[in-house]
Amino acid sequence: MGATDLKVLQLLLLISLSEICGAQKDITLSVLQVSTKSMTVRWSRYSGASSYKITATPKNSPQPSAFAQFSGNSVMGSVNSLSANTMYTIRVEAIDKAGNVLSSAELDESSSPEVPTIKQAYSKQSDSITVEFSEVMGASGYILRAETEVGDFLSETAVTSSPGTVLQLQPYTDYTLSVMSVNSAGRSQPSAPVQTRTVVVAPQLNSTSPRNDTILVTWSPVNHAVLYTLCIIKEGSNSRLKLNTSDPFMTFDDLEPGTIYCVKGTAWDLDGRPGDDLTVCQITRPLSPGTIQVFLTQTRSGGLAVYWQMVHGADVYLAKTSTGQNCSASGRFCMISPLSCGQNHSVTVTAENRAGTSNPSDPEEFITFPCPLEQVWVDEHQAGSCWVSWNKMPLVEYYIAFVKRDDGSEERCNTTDTTCHFYCMCGYTYLITMFTYNQAGSSPPGDVFNYTTIPCCPEDVTIALVSTETLEIMWSSVRGAELYETTAGEIDDVIHCKDTAPVCALSNLRCNTQYSVVVTPCSEIRGCNRTCKPHTHETAPCSPEILSVSQTNSSSSVSVLYTAPNTPNTTYTVTAVGLTDTHTCQSLSTSCQLTQLPCGATYDVTAYARTAVGPSLSSYSVPLETGPCCPHTLTVDQVTQAMTNVTWSPAIGARSYVTALTSSRGHAKCHTMDTHCLMGCITCGTNYSVSLEAISRTGHKAECRYHGFSSSACCPSSVRLYRMANKSLRVYWHSSGPQNHTVDLIGTGTNHTCIPPPLSSSCDVAEVMCGDVYTMVVAPVNQDGSKVTFCPGRIYSVSCSGSNVGVVIYRGKRSVD
Repeated sequence: MGATDLKVLQLLLLISLSEICGAQKDITLSVLQVSTKSMTVRWSRYSGASSYKITATPKNSPQPSAFAQFSGNSVMGSVNSLSANTMYTIRVEAIDKAGNVLSSAELDESSSPEVPTIKQAYSKQSDSITVEFSEVMGASGYILRAETEVGDFLSETAVTSSPGTVLQLQPYTDYTLSVMSVNSAGRSQPSAPVQTRTVVVAPQLNSTSPRNDTILVTWSPVNHAVLYTLCIIKEGSNSRLKLNTSDPFMTFDDLEPGTIYCVKGTAWDLDGRPGDDLTVCQITRPLSPGTIQVFLTQTRSGGLAVYWQMVHGADVYLAKTSTGQNCSASGRFCMISPLSCGQNHSVTVTAENRAGTSNPSDPEEFITFPCPLEQVWVDEHQAGSCWVSWNKMPLVEYYIAFVKRDDGSEERCNTTDTTCHFYCMCGYTYLITMFTYNQAGSSPPGDVFNYTTIPCCPEDVTIALVSTETLEIMWSSVRGAELYETTAGEIDDVIHCKDTAPVCALSNLRCNTQYSVVVTPCSEIRGCNRTCKPHTHETAPCSPEILSVSQTNSSSSVSVLYTAPNTPNTTYTVTAVGLTDTHTCQSLSTSCQLTQLPCGATYDVTAYARTAVGPSLSSYSVPLETGPCCPHTLTVDQVTQAMTNVTWSPAIGARSYVTALTSSRGHAKCHTMDTHCLMGCITCGTNYSVSLEAISRTGHKAECRYHGFSSSACCPSSVRLYRMANKSLRVYWHSSGPQNHTVDLIGTGTNHTCIPPPLSSSCDVAEVMCGDVYTMVVAPVNQDGSKVTFCPGRIYSVSCSGSNVGVVIYRGKRSVD
């Protein structure tokens, strides 16, 4: 039973089971399979049927009917002995045991065409067999069946007519072939089988062109092949060459370079049948390019243009340098870029196609552009003179250095040496670009080398003494300086200022000290310029300290003693400032004399030192009070013979006075706050020295000397008055020494004066009227002719009887009898 019959049987069983489970219905009929002589039908089971009858009646044909009877358990059956390609009416009847028809169904179906006959079968391809057969009437198509002898392969191929080809077969394999006709009803029975073997496969040709005039074809041995035939033909030509070989390779020589050749290969089996053929086309390798030329291009990256003469059959050309760089093109030139600098190379060109590369062309030598300098440095042996230096480079003919300053100015230097000189001013940044040159051209620019010179030293440094111990340093900003350090050399180079501003104040310095100030400009790149010259400046002198202020013997002179803490030749000035006047003195030593100070004045005394840089601060002030002035006038008036009245004018600055009259016979002294003094204990006729001491409120004294004072001569003693004849009176007295006297007789009516002879002790007064009262004063005469006025007078009453004058003495009054 074939695979198709088995499937039909399975389907009928499934249908029968479903009908058993369903409700009773009319019998149904369907065709399962049709062949040339029979039909297989299927019907539904009908309850009560003991048998089923199948009848096939031809339509439109006189052929007899055919029938078949089946038991009641059957649901499928075949009707045989049919005519080919004939339309039949197929009827099924369900019959009970009594022979009654319980139910029936019918349909029309045609039988299959006649069975074809195979005329021949042959294989021209290793995977197919072609079958030629007789065609039959009524067939709409045919089925070619191929089976292997061992039954492991079955193939059915539908074709419409003869011949037909069975594909997807195995090479050199035996197959049993049959053919069946087909129409709408089904297929016929298979024809009588024939056996045919497929041919061997074609050799799998692999072609190469080892040289530009040779093609080598190789293949793997083909199973069951005993001979191989290869045929070669040039593209575009009708001439061909056919060769046989039993080896799995073949070489074709004396071919044209760069030309396509096609090679067809066929294998033959033991029966002498050719198998499949396979054609491969192979191009021979091209000739080597000729006339190679190279040109260096002046591009940014540097390149090499390589030109060549094109050859036949080349698809692409490859130019390659001795360093391994290459370029390719399908035309007559290509560019190799970038080039390695500073090298001496050669370049060759090969032509390529699918076969491979040609032999290299003759090498063409060339020199690449020089390399840029790798290391550049600048030496500044002395300020402003710089040398840019580098190491010598291979394949370099000369060097050019471009030195551009950051303000835009530029210098260039062309040299074959390894150094170049340029002027480098302080405070600038120089951008140095180096180029190397040879016959190939210029190198790419090297790295830009920056060289920054040290910042410039300030030239206009000014130092001002803003206070006695502070120096203000100012300068103009300089190129290249980002920061300034200001140091004073006398204080261990401690950095006193570190700022970006061009000004600095050095304070808390020592007075009267010479400082060496250096302004050092600095930058982050180059550091600090330590070559700047110092600028010296001295601080103000130190302040002196007044040690003492003392008045000398002269009341108008004061000596001031002070310290001298400064260098020699320092001038010290002492100033005394009063309410209305100022006095100064200068000295190079430690003392100074203030002169011509007025008496009775107060001053604030200060001292300061002065040098060429200026004055010091003033010392602390010391108060000064000069001695009081002496009174401009002093008068000594003798009030009595033993008492004087001394008066004087007020003295400036004096608060009290001590007046003294001094003689060898004694002295008198008076201490008072008034401007007069009454002094007793005066001895008459004595020369006195007169002095006055003026004393201030603080105890300062002024010794004042005046002209001497001579006390008046002593008043005479024992004065007596006697009446004389002729109305005269005689006056007697006793003198303490040789002395001239005058006698004044002052009456109520008349006055009388008597001037006795020198050194006389009596004097007569004439014409004295009696009965009158007289005051008589006997007074010594001073050397200047004046008479003493303080001698006491005596009052006398002169009577007109008697010969003598009686004198009556009263206290303060005397009378003459």
